[in-house]
Amino acid sequence: MHWLYLFIAGLFEIGWPLGFKLSIVTDNKAFWIGFAIISMGLSGFFLWLAQKQISIGTAYIIWTGIGAIGTFVIGIIFFKDPVNTIRILSAFLIIVGIVGLKISH
Repeated sequence: MHWLYLFIAGLFEIGWPLGFKLSIVTDNKAFWIGFAIISMGLSGFFLWLAQKQISIGTAYIIWTGIGAIGTFVIGIIFFKDPVNTIRILSAFLIIVGIVGLKISH
């Protein structure tokens, strides 16, 4: 169950940079800033739940990795962020690190 909490925390970790970006590119700034703040709180809460059974270093790296990769993908798909071989390879290395930490835990 704690790994599920960690995954959920990572998904909410995607929500706050997304909320900030949407507050910049849309007219509904207050709504998206509120969305970002709620995402931060929920992300932290689920990370807290996950750390009851998962070591702090492993939990933190996986949490931030899920948030980073999710935000990276959303940026490419929805906001036309640049795509090139080095960026994709670098993101892939983050994924390899996340998987390695999960396997070794």
